[in-house]
Amino acid sequence: MSAEPRLAREHELPVVASLLDEFNKEYDEPSPGPGFLARRLAELSGTDVLVIGEPICGLAVLRFRRSLWTPGLECYLAELYVVPVRRGQGLGRSLMEAVLERARERGADYIELNTDETDTVARALYESVGFAQTAYYYEREL
Repeated sequence: MSAEPRLAREHELPVVASLLDEFNKEYDEPSPGPGFLARRLAELSGTDVLVIGEPICGLAVLRFRRSLWTPGLECYLAELYVVPVRRGQGLGRSLMEAVLERARERGADYIELNTDETDTVARALYESVGFAQTAYYYEREL
């Protein structure tokens, strides 16, 4: 079973979409379903998907955009997920290290993410690789 993160291939996007759907269901969040997510991942520009495992058991979705304040890109870690049965095996840490490396390769000089205050395991991982809680995050549906 491969434990080296890599860029997802186009034909793997349906698997990634199914995992994203499972992720939202695990945390009682709504999901538009795997079909929609696979199509959306395929059409989003400025997005990289990293996967780990064979079969795929974890993922990270990175969104890139030009920065207003710096010459580089901003990177947003939109999703990080490892299936429950594979947690605690270092896969999340491997993904996070690959996320940071990929962001640098793409020319990002800033990376951000958000997570729930109650997700102490994720927060510990993010803090252990150098992230700091610096602001409040607000959202609103339109």
